[in-house]
Amino acid sequence: MRIGLMVGPERGRYATKVDRLRADAVRAEEAGLSSVWIPQVPDDFDALTAATVVGLATERIEIGTAVVPIQPRHPIALAHQALSTQAVCNGRLALGLGVSHHWIIDEMLGLSYEKPVATMRAYLDVLDAALAGPGMVDVENDSFRVHNPMDVTDITPTPVLLAALGPQMLRLAGERTAGTILWMADERAIGSHIAPEINRAAAGAGRPAPRIVAGIPICLCADDEIDVAVTRANRILAEAEISPNYQALLDRGDARNVGDILAAGSQATIEKRLQSFEDAGVTDVSFRVVPIGDDRDQLIASSKRTRALIAELATSA
Repeated sequence: MRIGLMVGPERGRYATKVDRLRADAVRAEEAGLSSVWIPQVPDDFDALTAATVVGLATERIEIGTAVVPIQPRHPIALAHQALSTQAVCNGRLALGLGVSHHWIIDEMLGLSYEKPVATMRAYLDVLDAALAGPGMVDVENDSFRVHNPMDVTDITPTPVLLAALGPQMLRLAGERTAGTILWMADERAIGSHIAPEINRAAAGAGRPAPRIVAGIPICLCADDEIDVAVTRANRILAEAEISPNYQALLDRGDARNVGDILAAGSQATIEKRLQSFEDAGVTDVSFRVVPIGDDRDQLIASSKRTRALIAELATSA
């Protein structure tokens, strides 16, 4: 199981944001992690721009977006940006895409959220052709009529992963992409629903076994502090739980909230929890560090301890 770290989701402190993003990625690379994953938050830094910053600061580590919503960007515009970022990253970019949620696409942006699976399928028709390499992109389907030259870079392929939660999107991910990026998925949801669906679809399409990237909050602490860590995770990460997409996914597992997915406690406790994710079919993890403490110094110390454990897990994976 490959070990990665989520970087860049912290809001505010804008004057130092780019420097902190760069520093987090460099530390992850120096620690031996396989990947860093950059979220696209509605009111925060653009994920592909952040990936460019990270690409310039690093040499080896994979850089993924988790995830870019497709509806606000024409697939040719996204291809231009992704391929330009790929050139900077020298082939290390993994493009995570999703259809987001109705409360972002419809209520915030005023765009249609009807038929999200069909929207993604039509979008991939164009994007796949654009990412294939220099040449014409000639695609006509129910949503797009594209006849556009593309000559950004000859670095190929750019792997695409989908935020696939439901059966139809999982089948599309298995048939057409390199895998799926998850959030709010526990071991039972992955083992009984996600892994079987996407693996069956990939096998049926004659594709390699797909990646299953699980987003997992993590906090190294004493076992008697687990409740404190769970409470903090639920306080700082729970806003996405209102989405029907995530609620449906939670219904397929044992977790009722993000705190139930948190890997927290001693090193032995965390390692046991991670083994259960690997046994469920997870190929990659994207850790979201959740520090605990009563003041800034304690929070920083907690974050450092957890990051040191993640580095240890990466070198022993």
